[in-house]
Amino acid sequence: MELKVKTSKWAAGIPVAMLNRKNAEALGVHAGDRINLKTFSKNPKELSTILDITWGNLKSKKIYVTDEIKKMLSLKEGERVQVSLSHVSESSAFVKKKLLGKKLTKREIRQIIVDVVNNSLSEAEIAVFVSGMYENGMTFEETTYLVEAILFSGKRMKFKEKYVVDKHCIGGIAGNRTTPVVVSICAAAGLIFPKTSSRAITSAAGTADCIEVLSPVEFSMEKLKKIVEKVGACLSWGGSVGMVPADSKIIQIEKMLKLDPPAQLLASIISKKLAAGSKYILIDIPYGKGAKVTKRKGKKLKKKFEKLAHFFKVHISVVLTSSNEPIGNGVGPAMEIKDVIKILKRDEDLPKDLEKKSIFLAGEILELTKKAKKGEGEEMARKVLESGKAYKKFEEIIKAQGGKVKEIIPSKIKKEIFSKNKGKIKSINNQEINYLARIAGCPLDKYAGVFLNYHVGEKIKKGQKILTIYAESKPRLKEAVKYYEEKMPIKI
Repeated sequence: MELKVKTSKWAAGIPVAMLNRKNAEALGVHAGDRINLKTFSKNPKELSTILDITWGNLKSKKIYVTDEIKKMLSLKEGERVQVSLSHVSESSAFVKKKLLGKKLTKREIRQIIVDVVNNSLSEAEIAVFVSGMYENGMTFEETTYLVEAILFSGKRMKFKEKYVVDKHCIGGIAGNRTTPVVVSICAAAGLIFPKTSSRAITSAAGTADCIEVLSPVEFSMEKLKKIVEKVGACLSWGGSVGMVPADSKIIQIEKMLKLDPPAQLLASIISKKLAAGSKYILIDIPYGKGAKVTKRKGKKLKKKFEKLAHFFKVHISVVLTSSNEPIGNGVGPAMEIKDVIKILKRDEDLPKDLEKKSIFLAGEILELTKKAKKGEGEEMARKVLESGKAYKKFEEIIKAQGGKVKEIIPSKIKKEIFSKNKGKIKSINNQEINYLARIAGCPLDKYAGVFLNYHVGEKIKKGQKILTIYAESKPRLKEAVKYYEEKMPIKI
């Protein structure tokens, strides 16, 4: 059936189309069915989507689409599309096969990823695939197929320069916003650093969430390449570039399930780095109490990263960093970027732990690329940071992305928590602090979050401020305070 597109500012979070009852009956479809939309352009685009049906006043011979479909198919108001009932995806059987613990072939994994991108698999089916990977794991061979399939699904950047670098932290630690500092130091030292980051999955903020406080983070591949060519680096959201669209969709489901399968984590990271044109990669694996992995699991993960890097012929340095508590003072987009600015501007009250780790990671990259001799990377990184060159480079990156480095003013809606006893900070639970910040509104509410006044091992007197919880609404703050009082994530 040929129908005219009707667009509106209708966003559902997922692609959805709407027909009136008569058109739906003519097509033989019902609410909740999947339909196929195909453009009549020279290079036709095709997409499968969920159907909604209305008994209201939607005009005949028209199909209403959400913003998501409009962007994915590059549709214009009144454009004609071919609408048909979607066929059952072949990859549905492959998804079930993985859930049963069976090994998938290269063709089967490629088809799953193609169908994820085309929206031919429902969210429920993608969730089954994620669950299958989490429960049964994937062999090294399957993981290489997954990397290749994710790469095949999107675009790739290429740079003429030899030293194109990237870094990634597997996450899980509250605060720990090292990336903007590391990127600024390395770019100031002459390295090309096209950093595309994810948004938060289980933490209070991802690097993209934090940078968005200062500048836009969503760019086309062409625009991003121009930014990198102009200032030597970028700090953007990878989901908008079109490099690995399948990965972005799978991550959305992982967020809902609160699952992060090791094979998907490996494939996600390596595919993004390869798509960005990186030849030298640093992977940070934090381990410890409240982290995603133990030291033992971290070592196993390290070997897998190294094996994949060798297979795809890129240089890699994988470091295990001990993290039994949050790093930095701020947790949440605005709070964390405030810590970053303090380090780059060399403020007196900068978070020393975050500074130390950032210098260590930057030093590793400088040594990996031979910019610094073995054992001299940290010294070079510190000199670049203390000279003010890193801060200048950070300002250039933010300006090139259409933003400006500014003073971060936290939300006025807040609750200060004071110590009821004197003593020493015994522990700070990473997961609970992250969750506390999420209850307060992170990462969507940029100025929500937590500010920590003390770290493990520090002495505290009765009546001293332990932390401050920030929110952008009073109901959110109330729930966050309630959670804090129930869990008491800071032990004295």
